[in-house]
Amino acid sequence: MRHALITAGSKGLGKKVAEQLLKDGFTVTISYYRDEHAVASAKEEWQPYRDRIHFVQGDVTKKADLQRLVQQALERWGTIDALVMNAGPYIFERKKLVDYTEAEWHRMMDGNLHSAFYLIKEVIPVMRKQRFGRIVSYAFQGADHSPGWLYRSAFAAAKVGLVSLTKTISIEEAEFGITANVVCPGKIVGEMKEASIEQARAVPDEETPVGRSGTGEDIARTVSFLCDEKGDMVTGAVIEVTGGIDVLHRYR
Repeated sequence: MRHALITAGSKGLGKKVAEQLLKDGFTVTISYYRDEHAVASAKEEWQPYRDRIHFVQGDVTKKADLQRLVQQALERWGTIDALVMNAGPYIFERKKLVDYTEAEWHRMMDGNLHSAFYLIKEVIPVMRKQRFGRIVSYAFQGADHSPGWLYRSAFAAAKVGLVSLTKTISIEEAEFGITANVVCPGKIVGEMKEASIEQARAVPDEETPVGRSGTGEDIARTVSFLCDEKGDMVTGAVIEVTGGIDVLHRYR
């Protein structure tokens, strides 16, 4: 049975991804930051899968927590076949670079880029040994072209770096049966993060060209495809799941 390690998988987009991989037959280790209520709710909702789930508390901006997360996953399941880096700190306040504090800048880098470095360093030896692995990171629309994103300088810089890192890993580790890809969600906010495609289709969205909001299920289906054993021909890809919306230029 394949095992997936998912950061921030107790709620939001990560919850839908974890749910999909459970349906796909994976066992899962899910990290969470502080929300014990979300963990309790997920455990209740996932009762049929309770023997295939392991929750680990930790802060993705902390190297020691990330190393402990991997260690506990290996102790519990003996392997890590898929790494889904769903966690990604974000600053919702819209402000220019000069208005960021050093602490905010470092949190964006630690949570979105440095965390990937530490996690990948830990899981690659395991994946090499078994000659199989699936690594999925998240970015934003157009991140593979290094665009400017007004008022999102720190987050954007970290994610653009993450895209390059992911692409590099896809080349370096291909000989070991390891793929690495990036998923870029579009406009998925509020309840839509844990919604199904069917639910979204019942609520028209004029802003998105396809006519509905993106959902957690859209992201989960994409990650599921990338984690499939027969998905090895897709690696180093940046897949935009946006429904055609221009995320970067929604606001001025």
